Amino acid sequence: MNNTKNAIIISISEDISETIDLADSLDYKAIKTFIQKRKTPDVNSYIGRGKLDEIIDYISNKEINIDLIIINGDLKPSQWFNLEKKLGINVYDRIRLILDIFEKRADRREAKLQVKLAQLGYERPFVREIIHRARAGEHPGFMAGGEYQVDDYYEMIKKQIKKIKRNLDTIRDEREIRRRHRHISGFYLVSLAGYTNAGKSSLLNLLSGEKVKVEGKLFSTLSTTTRRVKNKNYPILLTDTVGFIQNLPALIIDAFHSTLEEISVADIVLLLVDISENEEIVNKKLNVSFNELIEIGVKSPIIIVLNKSDLLSKKDLDKRINLIKKQDSIKKCKIVPLSVKNNENIDNLLNVIFLSFPQISKSTIKLPINKTTQSLISWIYDIAHVIDISYDEFITITFECNIIIRDKIISRCLSLNGKLIE
Repeated sequence: MNNTKNAIIISISEDISETIDLADSLDYKAIKTFIQKRKTPDVNSYIGRGKLDEIIDYISNKEINIDLIIINGDLKPSQWFNLEKKLGINVYDRIRLILDIFEKRADRREAKLQVKLAQLGYERPFVREIIHRARAGEHPGFMAGGEYQVDDYYEMIKKQIKKIKRNLDTIRDEREIRRRHRHISGFYLVSLAGYTNAGKSSLLNLLSGEKVKVEGKLFSTLSTTTRRVKNKNYPILLTDTVGFIQNLPALIIDAFHSTLEEISVADIVLLLVDISENEEIVNKKLNVSFNELIEIGVKSPIIIVLNKSDLLSKKDLDKRINLIKKQDSIKKCKIVPLSVKNNENIDNLLNVIFLSFPQISKSTIKLPINKTTQSLISWIYDIAHVIDISYDEFITITFECNIIIRDKIISRCLSLNGKLIE
């Protein structure tokens, strides 16, 4: 069954490809685009009177049903009210389009609460506009799908926002406890970041051996998903997070603070980019993503992962890598081209990750041979990178791990009458 609905896109710039993709994620087909080039939106109706009349004529003379008007930008409440009143069709701006996608994708309690918080924050100024217009005797418009007591609704919004923030604070505290426990247990935390639909979930599946759902649509991942990397050298937990997009609204960043925090507290961040796209698009998406990482306070090493490198010739790939390296904000980052689909260059990525880990310590211990020490050896293999092990009168193990785990291993070694060699 085809659930595709028809939409019209209105824009004051020619850059509408992303908005078309957003619409597609909600099963809206853009059957017509109206572009009016101007530096700033019209204060009353986003576009000028002449273009608005042209759109009204198109709608009235079109036999096909138009389900939605999409504005390729952000609307002020008064602009939204005027457009809905004159066009007689629901009008979404870019933020509301994104929020509806988020609502559709949210499948866990935290994500649902975060989406609801962002939606309520978005609605507040619009509800104020409705109150103002209603008191002036004007029809309140189409938002929220019917008549309601707008004053009561506005008060409900304020109460709901407070309640949701309290619930999210509790979830955030629980997440912090889990994160601290993972660090104490010796795990390194690696976060996947990048533009939406860059291949983060596919890389998570490849490195972990899991089968997290992968969709070819924008924002298919909203909730954080954490899995252990199947490589045995180091205990690594890999976390997939919500994707970035150009001009990600501040209210969404605020609502998803606890989720985005998973990126800011990671030991390493893998910034994924689809390198096979148009060169200009690659640069734009890379810069948008990098700026978002700075915005949320990332201080850890960032490794730029160029996915789908198999779709480019070596010459074109080298050219793009050189261009990326010339960017001042990115030149200090390590760059790893790979193909998730073809499982190419994954070992190199893992090696770069290992070399980037903070506070790696190398130690050698000697243990007596008995049943108790065998369980300790198994534990060391689980939480550290064992470089060498030999058996004679004693068991000699050389391993690498972070400092916190090193101290734990040495403490257990000494309690079993073992020795620290170096």
